[in-house]
Amino acid sequence: MEDIDLALDTASHARREAPPDPPPASGPLAGDPTAIGVPTFVVGSIALGLVLVGFVPPTAVGASIAIILAATGVGQGVAALWAAALGQTAVAGVFGVFAGFWLSYAALVLGLTHGWYGITPDAAVSTQGLFLISWLVTIVVLTLSTLRLPAAFTLLFALIDLALALVMLGTLSGAAGLVKAGGFVVFAFVLVGLYLFFNTASLATGGKGLPLGNPLQRS
Repeated sequence: MEDIDLALDTASHARREAPPDPPPASGPLAGDPTAIGVPTFVVGSIALGLVLVGFVPPTAVGASIAIILAATGVGQGVAALWAAALGQTAVAGVFGVFAGFWLSYAALVLGLTHGWYGITPDAAVSTQGLFLISWLVTIVVLTLSTLRLPAAFTLLFALIDLALALVMLGTLSGAAGLVKAGGFVVFAFVLVGLYLFFNTASLATGGKGLPLGNPLQRS
């Protein structure tokens, strides 16, 4: 019996001396990446739209780059990484694609205005056309992939396609009116983006979501 009592005392002492159990591991990642992705997209779009409609003179094409590079490009990248960490493949893909668009736009403008790429002035227009055609094709495909999402998202991407098409046609033809029209379409999709942001903000603060419309494709 003495041996049993001694063993029990030893075990009790060990339990008292043992460090406390570590706190339970934190739960899975959570949150909504659109809380960063949508407003940073909107601010860059506003800046680009103002350039396209002539709010700044033609010699100040780079006026939007500070916002597009430091806020929009970075914000889209952060949102893409956040969505990827959550396993939201489609959302990560969308923000990743737009991170590429905005960052490459900044690289294009900075490169052309500073002569980084060895592109002659005669080739500047065709270079811009190359950029716009490449991204128009890519974002049209992205638009088609959103048909199973609420209609507000498809409308946003369709307006982006239209803006790119107008700016492309205006740039290649030298028609300033088409470029300016593209700028006004940019403001149209800014309004849709703001609506989507209000939806995200309402849900994040405990409110109800806004109506986003039924998907155009259900199967």
